[in-house]
Amino acid sequence: MDENQVEGTKQADGKKKKRWKWPLGLMATGLAGAAVVVFRGCWHSKMSWPVRAEGYSYQVCTGCGVKRLFDEEVFRAYGPYSYDLTRLIEWDRAQQPPPQPAPSHQHRSAS
Repeated sequence: MDENQVEGTKQADGKKKKRWKWPLGLMATGLAGAAVVVFRGCWHSKMSWPVRAEGYSYQVCTGCGVKRLFDEEVFRAYGPYSYDLTRLIEWDRAQQPPPQPAPSHQHRSAS
């Protein structure tokens, strides 16, 4: 075997490779990933099956416990995330249009 193959530190042109660059890059990538997790928090990628309570369906993040309303008709989560189910229910009620008053039936005489 050739001396360069044994050492593994010299390039073909005779210059020494700098082995510290690769671990430094790996460390920087790890720190950037950790910063994203710290600033962003949970990505809510694993949600539970829908749960029904108080006439509403919702899902719970298995990572952090945050809740989100769930529409059973289209089988899709909707609305904001919150740890408080009451706040989510209030938000949903505020989004729905107010009920229309029932038309009053006035009886008129045929004459």
